[in-house]
Amino acid sequence: MTLRFLTWNIKTGGSGGRLDAALDLLRRERPDILALQELRGFPGGRMRDVARALNMTPFLARSVLGQPVAVLVRPPLRIVSWSALWWRLHHAAAVVVTPTAAGPVTVVSTHLNPFSPSRRRREARRLVARCRAAPGPVLIAGDLNSLDPGTDHAERLARLPEHYRRRHLGPDGAADTRAIAEFAAGGLTDLWQVAGEGDGLTVPTTAGGGGEFSAAGMRLDYVLATAPIAAAVTRVRVIRGAEAEYASDHYPLVVELDL
Repeated sequence: MTLRFLTWNIKTGGSGGRLDAALDLLRRERPDILALQELRGFPGGRMRDVARALNMTPFLARSVLGQPVAVLVRPPLRIVSWSALWWRLHHAAAVVVTPTAAGPVTVVSTHLNPFSPSRRRREARRLVARCRAAPGPVLIAGDLNSLDPGTDHAERLARLPEHYRRRHLGPDGAADTRAIAEFAAGGLTDLWQVAGEGDGLTVPTTAGGGGEFSAAGMRLDYVLATAPIAAAVTRVRVIRGAEAEYASDHYPLVVELDL
């Protein structure tokens, strides 16, 4: 069984006429499982309309402080259980379980705090605890607003204005990578490190905004998974060109799985 998984922050619900462009890209890519973030205005009719346009089944998690997130699956995949996490999350997390040929998989779409490294770390800890309670393989994806350990981020951060650079600095003044480190400590593998192609940079796009990101590019969107999923990865790529350049300030990230 092969599965295509796609995660994408579509920037404030695709406002300003960008949603049609995002849908064109998603129809062309035809993901089997889709994680979306920044779904402003989606609760209610818009979520249903988007799911219908993509021929997918959605679950949307509302947010108290930020914006909703969602997971969608394409038939014959189905959602057999679902829950929304929002307590102590700046945005939210949508958690669904979908049966696959390899057994039930828990899929999480989330969007971590964009402003505070320490709060991102706490959010990561909460999501890791949620994953430990899952009965089978887990996949967490979304805009994690976080830098990865093992990469030298100094040059990119130096290009950011001070008020944006502070969003990515730890207590010691160095690049803060603690959120991604929390996921790793919880047994989740960064799938880009397994089968990533190219540079992996997901922000900013060329025509979608993103002044808070380094002009040299940053990798802020991730797909993380427990060992059974990590072992099934065949390809990870960032979609660039065409609608991806202006439909959002983030590029979509796609993972191919052979379960």
